Amino acid sequence: MKKPIPLFAVILSTAASAQVEVFLPAQEVSTRMGRSVGGGMTLEVENPGNHTWQLRSWTGTGEWTNHSVYKVPNGRLSIPIDPVGPTRFYQLVSVDSPPASTVAGALELPVTPFNYANPTLPAHLTTPQILGQINTPGNNAITNAGATLGRVLFYDKRMSANQTVSCSSCHQAEHGFSDPARFSTGFDGGLTGRNSMGLTNARYYLRQNFFWDERAATLEDQVLEPIQNHIEMGITLDVMVSRIQAEGFYGQLFTAAFGSPQVTTTRVSRALSQFVRSIISSNSKYDQGVPVGFSNFTASESRGRNIFNGGAGGCAQCHGSDNFVPGNAIFNNGLENPYTDKGLGEVTGASADEGFFKVPSLRNIALTAPYMHDGRFATLEQVVEFYNSGVVAHPNLSPQLRLPPPPPGNPPPGPRRLNLTNQQKADLVAFLRTLTDLSVTTDEKFLDPFRYEAP
Repeated sequence: MKKPIPLFAVILSTAASAQVEVFLPAQEVSTRMGRSVGGGMTLEVENPGNHTWQLRSWTGTGEWTNHSVYKVPNGRLSIPIDPVGPTRFYQLVSVDSPPASTVAGALELPVTPFNYANPTLPAHLTTPQILGQINTPGNNAITNAGATLGRVLFYDKRMSANQTVSCSSCHQAEHGFSDPARFSTGFDGGLTGRNSMGLTNARYYLRQNFFWDERAATLEDQVLEPIQNHIEMGITLDVMVSRIQAEGFYGQLFTAAFGSPQVTTTRVSRALSQFVRSIISSNSKYDQGVPVGFSNFTASESRGRNIFNGGAGGCAQCHGSDNFVPGNAIFNNGLENPYTDKGLGEVTGASADEGFFKVPSLRNIALTAPYMHDGRFATLEQVVEFYNSGVVAHPNLSPQLRLPPPPPGNPPPGPRRLNLTNQQKADLVAFLRTLTDLSVTTDEKFLDPFRYEAP
């Protein structure tokens, strides 16, 4: 029989308050006292191993009283306790034979799945140009059940070696599914080499490739790489599959998505990809302005839009269409010379590819700071100032950022800088902020589905 792993907490309680001292903490568990929304006391359990626990109490005399059994769903759980009455000792004891893991017990999912497959989009996001940007392969169309499974996997910390981080750790909804840190922290405290790219409207990219250096040919390839990366999540695909198979509630989710409870790497990849592609922004101030000729814009936002589309800026050359993504091109934007990080050149080994990086959608750009592949710019103002005065000459600098060619026999053209006035720079930033769609960051269907409050 497995030896119980106890955690003792003594509660000195009154009707108004409680104090706690923790004795003999189990190696994989930590606790603290908290208060529930209604004012009651809670025992906050941190348990990356997601063990099952029996709550027991003792008043100092007689026998221990058994209370409910609790399964930690995804690293933490808030357990209600009674703060009123005589002094009590509370004990958590590991359970040898935990109850069956169920969807209802672990997850907060609606009876009828959310609509991921057929979202209602405004007319300007259903044009042939926009539809041509979709990178969904023919064998992995988004389904409600598939994206639901992908949502659970996206937030599940079992996907990392020590069960402390998930995909959502580096792609946080409130930050446009990016990371506010310049470099993300992996499962063992190491830092990634690049900034985590925002995922909003990732389904729209004509070139289809993923990662800053475009080394993944499809999103289906991309989603599996961080899981195996020795810094990010640090787990093998075989161990990942074994963990998911061992968690009972996944059988129901895989059956709904793929017709059987079988867990495979391919199914995990497809479900995660479906969820990521479902994260679509379509209700920004910009979107609201399209059908009314942008009459909802302030004067500054309107001037900024003109700068962006042509005028003194011409940003749309690389961030085109209503999704603000490039066509079939990858760009060198003259961040430095030579590039410390060679981008695509690191993948191909070709000097002609050095300094080329993917151009992601600008949708929700105001939420995804810091900016560039290495997070070197903390604000949109700094980004605009770079294009205004800081573009560096580089042999591979993209044509959009070069001055017009001089007459034959003259030196090659230098970098094109915007040379905007302070007002123009402020106007351009004001326009970029109209691309913010906060509904993407608050819509329940994109948020963490795990139950962390015990009944």
